[in-house]
Amino acid sequence: MAEAVENTEVEIEKKGGSNVLLIVVASVLFLILIGGGVAGYLLLNEDEEVLSDANKAVQTQAVTKRTTTNSTRGTNYAEVGQMYPMEQFVVNLYSEGGGRYLKTALNFELAGEELAMELDAKKPLIRDIVIRALSAKTYEEISTIKGKENLKDEIVLGVNEVISDGKINNLFFTDFVIQ
Repeated sequence: MAEAVENTEVEIEKKGGSNVLLIVVASVLFLILIGGGVAGYLLLNEDEEVLSDANKAVQTQAVTKRTTTNSTRGTNYAEVGQMYPMEQFVVNLYSEGGGRYLKTALNFELAGEELAMELDAKKPLIRDIVIRALSAKTYEEISTIKGKENLKDEIVLGVNEVISDGKINNLFFTDFVIQ
């Protein structure tokens, strides 16, 4: 009888040992699956951000090429024409955090005096063009001289597309503050 009790205890210990081993293996597999899921999630999100950043870079390059090659702004500063002042603009710059603002005022140099009346009539449309151009820029894009020049080209081209009584020769920033 004593031998039967000892055999039963040995069998219970063997079963208990295999149960503990099974629990440990299952726990390790569970942790590996959780870790793999988290790693996969992070990698997929990172890929989407990289693709999004790449798309933004391509769009920026396209706009830069278009504005650089189609620059129609005048550079004869000795003979500056009539000026058309615009009201001040305050916009959020394009950023992930949304924490940067641009406050600017600008003047358009007109090719002819008759253009002022058309600009008065189309002022809301022109303000919209300027606001869209400004708010699509990041701090990095407009913090340099070249970036500001590209922005000027883009705005002048956008405004010249919607006017018919002449054209804008140039644009001058009279206030430009980024916060």
